[in-house]
Amino acid sequence: MYLGRVLGTVVCERKYEGLEGARFLVVQPLTHEQKPSGPVEVAVDTVSARRGDLVYLVGSREAALALDPTFVPVDAAIVGHVDAVDA
Repeated sequence: MYLGRVLGTVVCERKYEGLEGARFLVVQPLTHEQKPSGPVEVAVDTVSARRGDLVYLVGSREAALALDPTFVPVDAAIVGHVDAVDA
C-alpha cells in the first residue's frame, strides 16, 4: 500500500473485458512525507477520487483483487482517500 496524489484522468475508447465502466486516473506516487516517489502511473479508481486528492493505492495482485470481477489486468488501484498523514 502506498500514497499518491491524483493529477488527472485517462480516457479510453476500448477497455479489457471486466474493466467496462472503470475510471482510470493519473497518479503521482508519494513518500510518507508527500514528496514524489517514482514515475507517474495510471491507476483504476474504486473510490471516485478527484484531481488533487491524496489517496492510497495498492499494486500488483492486490490491485486486481480490488475490482469486481477479480483478476483483471491492472497494476495499480486507488482504494481509499487519505485525510491526514502523521509520520
